[in-house]
Amino acid sequence: MYYVLFYKTVENYVERRVPFREEHLGLALQAHQNGTLILGGALADPADSAMLVFKGDSPQVAEDFAHNDPYVKNGLITEWQVRPWTVVIGSD
Repeated sequence: MYYVLFYKTVENYVERRVPFREEHLGLALQAHQNGTLILGGALADPADSAMLVFKGDSPQVAEDFAHNDPYVKNGLITEWQVRPWTVVIGSD
């Protein structure tokens, strides 16, 4: 099953994320390497949100990522939620 983690970001997110970016990307790379994070990135114009797509047996995989994300821990994410995603085309 796929799960989408939606982030809403603070104003000036792009500038404010700099001190935490390396740690955030390391966490994301680790999740990608273990097969749980499929795609992820910030939306642009404006850069006010982000989406990360996870694959797992439950939404816990995405929730755990959010709880450990330095962007969340350091207040760069104003709200987040996980929703199941029923993939119709492109799933394996």
